Amino acid sequence: MDERLKKQLDFALEADKEKNIFRQTHLSGHGRNENDAEHAWHMALMAYLLREYANEPVDITKVMLMCLIHDVVEIDAGDTYAYDAEGLKTQQEREDKAKERIFSLLPDDQKQELVALFDEFEDYETPESRYAHAMDNLQPLLLNNSNDGSDWLEHGVTKDQVYGRQNKTRLGSEKLFEEVTDRLIREHIEKGNIKE
Repeated sequence: MDERLKKQLDFALEADKEKNIFRQTHLSGHGRNENDAEHAWHMALMAYLLREYANEPVDITKVMLMCLIHDVVEIDAGDTYAYDAEGLKTQQEREDKAKERIFSLLPDDQKQELVALFDEFEDYETPESRYAHAMDNLQPLLLNNSNDGSDWLEHGVTKDQVYGRQNKTRLGSEKLFEEVTDRLIREHIEKGNIKE
């Protein structure tokens, strides 16, 4: 087999392992825990559907690819829960090691392309990365809402924690923050699912 093709297929098979990385968020309708691959697919679909609400014009193909690859590193690094203060301290180090190993399975040109895209997502500096992050925040929020806030309640999450993460949504989409995110957070504070 051609060496380039072999490397591409090796990476594709490695990426399949994302299906084994389970998140704290549950599927809608009180389903099982969501896995990283489901999260990435759902984000990419949402990014396309909601693109008209991005604060700035975006290259939607680039955004969707960011959504699809942003958690590939969790194959090695594991999922770090958004409100896990201890896990967040070592997240970048774990993900940097994983990024090097996993993307190195690819031919060099594709490795460089996907590492650059991953780093752009992490840096929050482009319209595409800010909008992709808005999807990364909005997607679990929608699932949590569909489950009556049970994940927030289970983990004892506070208003400051949720707003600390979700306020970044407005960097990618002010409209989605105002009309969806902020409204849902306030509703769940009133219900007692998010602690004051």
